[in-house]
Amino acid sequence: MHASTSDGWWWILAALATVIHCSAMAVWIPVRNFRLVYPFIIVGCGAVAVAMAGLPLYAFALFGLTIGLLPMRRLLAEWAEETNRGVTREQYDWPRGRLFFLVVCVVGASLAALAFPG
Repeated sequence: MHASTSDGWWWILAALATVIHCSAMAVWIPVRNFRLVYPFIIVGCGAVAVAMAGLPLYAFALFGLTIGLLPMRRLLAEWAEETNRGVTREQYDWPRGRLFFLVVCVVGASLAALAFPG
C-alpha cells in the first residue's frame, strides 16, 4: 500500500502528528520550560525513529501516544501545577486502567503502522 502513496504524504502525516502531539502536551502540561524543550525532544527522537523504523511507525505511534494520554490530561495538568508551586512527590500514582489504555493505544497504533511498510 505504501508503494502507491507518495513519500510526501508520509512526511505531512508525521509533521501533523508532531504538531498535534506537541500542542496537546503544551496544553496538558502548562510548564514553560516543558513547552520550550519538549518539541525539540520529540523531533530529535522522531528523527532516530524515522531512520530506524520509518515514517509510518513514527506517525502512527505518536498519534497513539496522544490518544493514550488523553484520559490522563487532567492528572498531568494537576502534577504540573504542583511542580510549578514547588511541591515534589516521591512517587506519582498512575491509574492502572489509564496506563493500560495508554499502552494499548501505542501498541495498537504501532501495529496498525505495520500495514504500511516504510
